Amino acid sequence: MSKLAQASEPTLPFEPTEPVAAEFFAGIGLARLGLQQAGFRVSWSNDIEPAKRNMYVQHFTEDTEDTHKFVLEDIAEVHADSLPTGRLALAWASSPCVDVSLAGARLGLSGTRSAAFYQFTRILRELPLDQRPPVVTLENVVGLATSHNGADLKAAIKELNKLGYSVDVLTLDARWFVPQSRPRLFVVGALNPPKDTPDANPLLRPEWLQGPFRDKSLDTHRYLLPDIEPSPDISLSQVVERLDGSDSRWWDPIRVASFENQLSPIQSERLEKLRKARKTTHRTAYRRTRQGKPQWEIRSDDIAGCLRTARGGSSKQAVVEVGKGELKVRWMTGIEYARLMGAGDYMIDGHRDGHLIFGFGDAVCVPAVAWLGKHYLMPLTQLASENADTRLAAVGA
Repeated sequence: MSKLAQASEPTLPFEPTEPVAAEFFAGIGLARLGLQQAGFRVSWSNDIEPAKRNMYVQHFTEDTEDTHKFVLEDIAEVHADSLPTGRLALAWASSPCVDVSLAGARLGLSGTRSAAFYQFTRILRELPLDQRPPVVTLENVVGLATSHNGADLKAAIKELNKLGYSVDVLTLDARWFVPQSRPRLFVVGALNPPKDTPDANPLLRPEWLQGPFRDKSLDTHRYLLPDIEPSPDISLSQVVERLDGSDSRWWDPIRVASFENQLSPIQSERLEKLRKARKTTHRTAYRRTRQGKPQWEIRSDDIAGCLRTARGGSSKQAVVEVGKGELKVRWMTGIEYARLMGAGDYMIDGHRDGHLIFGFGDAVCVPAVAWLGKHYLMPLTQLASENADTRLAAVGA
């Protein structure tokens, strides 16, 4: 049997067949969508933002009080006794990332928002030893790996170690699944970890992520996962909403001219080549400030830039439709935001663009979660709890 087969096939079964997960910092529920595709049942969610909760409830119309509980509250006020009865298989936390992102102030885990991570671990600590979920997952920006020269990631791993979890760290980019550049860090904790496989999946664990595995003071493991083969057919044109030329969302000629005037010489040359092409193509553009002046930058590739919220850096992206001698520009639509997150069927009716940008820009790519859930988190939950109980007894956390 190959190493890959050994890594992908749990040695012992785990009941029930549909593991139950809790979703911390749930946002609009995109992590839930991915986890459900992987076979999990999300029965509990928490977030502090009413606007996100409203989007969440509108989409998951099948929820009842018996099947799902949404706790709209600051996580500092949430306690373990509000979690579902019985042992969770997975606790997922897409904790706030503004304090460790490039768009934030880089305050690290000491920042107000990112410190919410410690509220998450407090809740885990409140659970009886035999009721802690065998698997936990923290999703964050890749900036967590370098924040304070790696000290913040080390602190997060140590905190999970104290709770009995061995930790793996890997990165996934949404562009492997959808036409959006969105690298994210995933910290996976396991009470019953798989065998460590050094040098496993260098694409997912590049050199800049090797520090924690070399640190002998940390309890870590590396799980051998299937290779990811990004589809060569992924392109922005596949998700762009087709609007009629008379649609009022297209910018008027004066605004388009202003857009062109705010391009650098290199950007202008790039745009002109696309305009002269015999086919129509689509690009995204950001407006940034360079040397105190606003400037538009058009991506050179056929994918969108990372969707962001209005709270961090250059948030809104414009869609550029160009070719055959013509140029049209407009803001990205809510449907496009959803499609770029792998959630094209998400219910967005009745929500203002600002809410959609806030909701989707602060979320996680659905197919990335589904891939991680299918190939990693589900096999971990299917391992027996015997070793986990032994680890917890030793830790006594």
